[in-house]
Amino acid sequence: MNQTRRLAALAATALVPLLVLGVFFGLPVAGMVGRGFVQHGRLDAGGVLDVLARPEIRRAVWFTVWTSSVATVLSCALGLPAAYLLHRVAFPGRAALRAVLVVPFVLPTVVVGVAFELLIGAQGPLASLGLDGTPAAIVAGMVFFNASVVIRVVGGAWESLDPRPGEAAAALGASPRQVLRDVTLPALRPAVVSAATVVFLFCATAFGIVLTLGGLRYSSVETQIYLLTNDLLDLQGAAALSVLQLLVVTVLLLAAARARRTPDPAVARVRVRRRRLRRADLPAVAVTLVLLLLVVGPLASLVVASLRVDGSWGLADYRALQTPGAHQALLVPVTDAVVNSLRIAVDATWMSLLLGLAVATIVTRRSRSRAERRARALLDGLFMLPLGVSAVTLGFGFLITLGRPPLDLRDSPALIPVAQALVALPLVVRVLVPVLVGIDDRLRQAAATLGASPARALLVVDLPAIWKPLLAAAGFAFACSLGEFGATSFLVQDDRPTLPVVIYRLIGHPGDLNYGMALAASVVLGATTALVMLVVERLRVPSVGTF
Repeated sequence: MNQTRRLAALAATALVPLLVLGVFFGLPVAGMVGRGFVQHGRLDAGGVLDVLARPEIRRAVWFTVWTSSVATVLSCALGLPAAYLLHRVAFPGRAALRAVLVVPFVLPTVVVGVAFELLIGAQGPLASLGLDGTPAAIVAGMVFFNASVVIRVVGGAWESLDPRPGEAAAALGASPRQVLRDVTLPALRPAVVSAATVVFLFCATAFGIVLTLGGLRYSSVETQIYLLTNDLLDLQGAAALSVLQLLVVTVLLLAAARARRTPDPAVARVRVRRRRLRRADLPAVAVTLVLLLLVVGPLASLVVASLRVDGSWGLADYRALQTPGAHQALLVPVTDAVVNSLRIAVDATWMSLLLGLAVATIVTRRSRSRAERRARALLDGLFMLPLGVSAVTLGFGFLITLGRPPLDLRDSPALIPVAQALVALPLVVRVLVPVLVGIDDRLRQAAATLGASPARALLVVDLPAIWKPLLAAAGFAFACSLGEFGATSFLVQDDRPTLPVVIYRLIGHPGDLNYGMALAASVVLGATTALVMLVVERLRVPSVGTF
């Protein structure tokens, strides 16, 4: 009876978050998929299978699989040495270097696409390499984004790794390589598997980077969904790919969750002292410098190009942001889009924080039975689904399901913030969950024994421990909202665009002024998100809340 009451209480507590997820995520995705699976009033599963057999669909699936696999391997190869250097070794400028290397994770994909094009395009300094419009450029863009995920996930685990097993092995005569192979890497395996799984997921669902660097020649599953939905109105094809993507995402999220739950006695949540830089660390230094060049090179090219006007230095392109561009490329000045993006980002941030804090609190409370533990794990997995579902699917689903009564939100100013809050929700939850897990439940019990209400216990026990991670989660949500492009491109109105949409439209309109404005707007957007991430890094809590 007690177990039944606890499960009923858990269901009641999770009712509101589940209702929000069902209405603003489940309903749009189901509506999009239903439009594709139901033809002329009847289920047409055979037609969906025919879609998956199309040559262009198979090419898109294969391109997604192999580019994501290569990008995942390269991200881990560059991220693991950098994670070691930034989290286990003490040297001057370590905090600043770590902040620079984790910034790419939340940079808008449109900005990164423009930056890479400037570096490897026909007029770029690396044009002789012939990388423009090739899969290698797309893979490089994916590594640019996702090496920072490996650094955050594995670095946090490495930072909390108990050094005593390795020291004991070294005392018994093991070489540094043997210690790494036999002691350190087995202890880090859950974190590495989790990081690699999430990186593959991000690469497989990459949209803006493939769209800007691949053009019309190369197409991934994500861009193919966009093409089928937006240009060809082939909802059946888009639905088939969306379902396939959702199944793969579910498997990857389950693998990542299992890796996070894998215990290892070699890992201890203790603060360890970082040692000084040694000669044996030079390979890690070299790899980190390569990663730094990959990050800084494109961004530096973007900044330089935005300051060059007609062969001379100047701020003309930045001043032009107060105009709608040449030949009326836009309906409103770019500055209006900046204000609109900031307003939407603020709304999306508080929405994702409220929902994310509620979800994180629910899934981290102590379970007293296997059924309760499984229920909380299921809830955790459900709220991670927006992490990998196509933003295109979500955006178009919003249009076809929330554009008529009783939920006619098509003209509502809350529509885009809600969509962006759902995209940021998994990040908020993953930042807060490790922190809440680390709070001793006996403190809450002691507060309750002394007469504190649940709200009072939350204020006195939980809030002092989570206020920094909560601000960091707000920074993540704000930065992700500023750069969100996939879902927003479907929902935004021409007279109220966001900055990423404006940049993409300016690039698509001919004229030097429009292109220069796109570069300047990209710098503004990139600098804003980078500044937010630098603040997040300052609020970082060692060893917890890594992602």
